[in-house]
Amino acid sequence: MNATRTLTFLWTPGSAIVSVLVVLVAAGFCFVAWQRSGYRRSFGMLEALRLTIVVLAALMFNQPEWVEEFRPNEKPSIAVLWDDSTSMETRDVVPAGQTGTTPITRKEAIKGLTEEPAWNRLHERMNVVIQPIASPQPGRGTDLHDPLAQAPEKFKNLLGIVLISDGDWNEGQPPVQAASRLRLKGIPVFTVPVGSPNRLPDIELLSLDAPTFGIAGKSVRIPFTVDSSLPREYTTTVVLKTSDGEEVSKEVRIAAMGRTSEWIAWKPKTIGDFTLSLDVPKHSDETLVDNNHMKAPISIREEKLKVLVVESYPRWEYRYLRNALSRDPGVEVSCLLFHPGLSKVGGGNKDYIKQFPGGLDELSKYDVVFLGDVGIDDGQLTPEQCRLLKGIVEHQASGLVFMPGLQGRQFSLLDTELGDLCPVLMDEAQPGGWGARTPGHFELTELGRRSLLTKLADTQDDNMEVWEDLPGFQWYAPVVRAKAGTEVLAVHKDMTNEHGRLPLLVTRTFGAGKVLFMGTDGAWRWRKGVEDKYHYRFWGQVVRWMAYQRNMAKGETMRLYYSPDQPQMRQTLALHANVMEKSGEPLTKGEVTARIVAPSGKAETVRFTSAGDEWGVFNSRFTAEEPGKHEVTLMCKQTNASLETSFFVQGVAAERIGRPARPEVLEEIARVTRGKVIEPSKLNDIVQSLANLPEPVPSVRRVQLWSHPVFAGVLVLLLGVFWVGRKVVGLI
Repeated sequence: MNATRTLTFLWTPGSAIVSVLVVLVAAGFCFVAWQRSGYRRSFGMLEALRLTIVVLAALMFNQPEWVEEFRPNEKPSIAVLWDDSTSMETRDVVPAGQTGTTPITRKEAIKGLTEEPAWNRLHERMNVVIQPIASPQPGRGTDLHDPLAQAPEKFKNLLGIVLISDGDWNEGQPPVQAASRLRLKGIPVFTVPVGSPNRLPDIELLSLDAPTFGIAGKSVRIPFTVDSSLPREYTTTVVLKTSDGEEVSKEVRIAAMGRTSEWIAWKPKTIGDFTLSLDVPKHSDETLVDNNHMKAPISIREEKLKVLVVESYPRWEYRYLRNALSRDPGVEVSCLLFHPGLSKVGGGNKDYIKQFPGGLDELSKYDVVFLGDVGIDDGQLTPEQCRLLKGIVEHQASGLVFMPGLQGRQFSLLDTELGDLCPVLMDEAQPGGWGARTPGHFELTELGRRSLLTKLADTQDDNMEVWEDLPGFQWYAPVVRAKAGTEVLAVHKDMTNEHGRLPLLVTRTFGAGKVLFMGTDGAWRWRKGVEDKYHYRFWGQVVRWMAYQRNMAKGETMRLYYSPDQPQMRQTLALHANVMEKSGEPLTKGEVTARIVAPSGKAETVRFTSAGDEWGVFNSRFTAEEPGKHEVTLMCKQTNASLETSFFVQGVAAERIGRPARPEVLEEIARVTRGKVIEPSKLNDIVQSLANLPEPVPSVRRVQLWSHPVFAGVLVLLLGVFWVGRKVVGLI
């Protein structure tokens, strides 16, 4: 660094004349005073000091400054920043003068600008530094602000910046803010936009939402979303492939200029871990084919879901429900009858238990509990048992099904803690419900048409036809309306009140678990003419839907579940763990942690906090920053138990192939910094513009002596010495 130091005065003709006159007058006055003293030496020194003070004051009146200029020894730098993000893989650039040829990717179009030989003409005068700009973390977007804002500190003696990008920024602050600061520093930005500002004809597979696990022999519903920029809709056949070679296809109608959400059903035959891949065939008008494919993992298990059915009278609905569950190979059912005519509570075969589970450790084993026409009267359920039922739903993710009956006993449950779980309001004036000789029928709502619970056929049209043809029911519960926060899947086709159609099939989420209300006792009639086809399928879907979250991952003494069950990147997961002592009792206090390893290998340990109650619940949160499979190891220090599982984060990243370029962003950066916008093919223009840049302005440091506190101190000191001197010589 070369430094030049000079003393300058910011004088004007007026200030110079006044200063000279003041000094001359003061000099004359000092000489006359010295002459009167008889030219005594002490008086001469005193008058010389007086004249010195006046001269200093006159000099300061002309505003002297000490100026230091620093010029760097090294050559000025030029920063060439080129976009290396995912969007630069978009194939939408037609080389200049080659109309009709196959488009190349944006990255290929700027390849020549990212190599050293392109800037050889500048090397004699400048240091050219070429660096890519891209997110260091998988799945993150492009940040154009930080590279521009950090460039003056990162590159020494920065003279200018060349920014090569498609302008598609989706992270950080607006880049124009960094451009404003660069303008204040006199650093221009020459932008090179690349890519088509108009989206090309494209079909993009946005998401493949495979569930965490499925059951062998049971159909798994796998939703997916397709985005189309084609001007017209069309029909295609998507293909789902499994890692073991199985294929499933489905015909899908893709909407024009929008998103299409569909699903495909797969029935796994064996247990194990599989990778599902979905392919959308290339359309004849489609330009981009790199984004028509997506993968997701899924675990297929063979499990026994434990179900408890509690009923009073063995009505037809109960009998056929028990048969459906006991014949389901994936369900282990326990039945309890509070029949007033029985001498002992219980039933007749191995499916029956003799009494309601005695404590929390026994009750918490059940994944789903069905409550029929039972209440707290006549020696049936107790308020304490109702409290425990509420607890396993709220804290341990169990499911609860309300199935009221003609006796109206469930009304007594509404006065217990189970009243908070019931998803509907009931008419207390009609506890026995309503019956009719003419059968009533269900009608699916919009939510019901999309729900997995009401899926009795493979296609939506066939499913609607099945529900319309189902045998009717001749009794329904006295429902007034659904509570807020619930989902109504089916209503009475004919009956209405001031709140609208009467809701008969209603679900809700309560705490960690799910609740279902079935407002009729005629589902057993669905067997008419088709045997168990629809009846068994419906209740099998209910049980698995309710037990899904609870069985995401479980061991001997630990259970882990999370929501949402299909997380997106940078979405916060609510983690819940149930931890039991070795004796089977819930752990109320303890140190529970989970080690989560991302696909990149980055590990993070999250600590769980205890709810401090009797349910053994521990909660935590985690935000996934990467797409893909995350390995999880749950550990408890007190019980020395561990549980290994995984979850998959959907990778619909902010940075994607196929998005249109945004040249207007680069144009604004160039305009604000007083740079230029230059096409990629005009390399010579870019180099010439950089070569014409003036030498960087030297760094200048100015010290204003006239207002500096040191000068003020010196002047006061001299005045003090002058005053003391006058006293010494006897003038005071």
